[in-house]
Amino acid sequence: MDAAGIAASALILGIIVVSLLSNVVVLICFLYNAEIRKQVPGLFILNLTFCNLLLSVCNMPLTLVGLVTTGYPGGSSGICQIAGFLDTFLTTNSMLSMAALSIDRWVAVVFPLSYHSRMRRRDAVLALSYTWIHSLCFALVAACRSWVGYNQVYASCTLCNTRAKGAGTQFMVFTLALHTLTFLLTLVVMCVTYLKVLKVARFHCKRIDVITMQTLVLLVDIHPSVRQKCLEEQKQRRQRATKKISTFIGTFLVCFTPYVITRIVELFSPGSISPHWGILSKCLAYSKAVSDPFVYSLLRHQYRKTCGSLVNKALKRSPLNSSSLRIESKAGRNTNNYNSTSHTQSSLSKPLNP
Repeated sequence: MDAAGIAASALILGIIVVSLLSNVVVLICFLYNAEIRKQVPGLFILNLTFCNLLLSVCNMPLTLVGLVTTGYPGGSSGICQIAGFLDTFLTTNSMLSMAALSIDRWVAVVFPLSYHSRMRRRDAVLALSYTWIHSLCFALVAACRSWVGYNQVYASCTLCNTRAKGAGTQFMVFTLALHTLTFLLTLVVMCVTYLKVLKVARFHCKRIDVITMQTLVLLVDIHPSVRQKCLEEQKQRRQRATKKISTFIGTFLVCFTPYVITRIVELFSPGSISPHWGILSKCLAYSKAVSDPFVYSLLRHQYRKTCGSLVNKALKRSPLNSSSLRIESKAGRNTNNYNSTSHTQSSLSKPLNP
């Protein structure tokens, strides 16, 4: 195995470890916190976590074995057929779950007062049923037509052009339909919904900015440092929504675009794709299982709070005592600096953070 193979093997091993740990933490938080289980987005996140865990347990290790042994993993064609079926099913299911999450966020932001009537658990179950049926249809067609197997270009059990040589146009139409109705459809849904969310977020930021500037104008004797901090918070508020939406769409594009484009080019290119590029594009697709737990779950306040509670419970530490100790230590540090400026800043925090 050359240096590129060693680097790719190390990369996949790291992806497997981080993906398993992060997705297991998300699953534990879901099972531990009843509030998360009651929320509609929790069903979509649970489905996405389920797909990522199966991908990390079933498909990624076979790719690692294929890289290390430089050949056919799994020991039998049956194992590779099952892994190829799961590769198509899980990848398609995870993409559609991201589209469902973007629709849920759009409804929550654009229609906040009627969200609970528009997005019920029954609606979430129907959406998940569609993602499963959609994914199963494509995966079953590929498996029944024997279009899945070990692909040397990607060092994994997945859709295989060499096994579909006799199909010709049928395999080409199937592959184009698969990526159009999964990758492209999900990308369009995410762009449309998140851009509408961004539009609403910017509108609310403008309203808050007007209130902030009016407050700063009325408080003539405000300390310059407090005024500067208010302006900085105003700037961060405008950038926060843009950063989040850029993260949602950006991680999806970075992880899946190289793999999908390589698949499409492979259909029409007379030459063979470089195995180094094919394995790299597959690793990027696998890395989405690493980013999803952080992008959609672990960076949110509710999940971070649940993780903190689990850590305190594991260490047999009372969260009330630990928080009180932090408050007391912070109060001790700020006792000598407590003056009229702090009173002014606390009075500003209410209108600035509705």
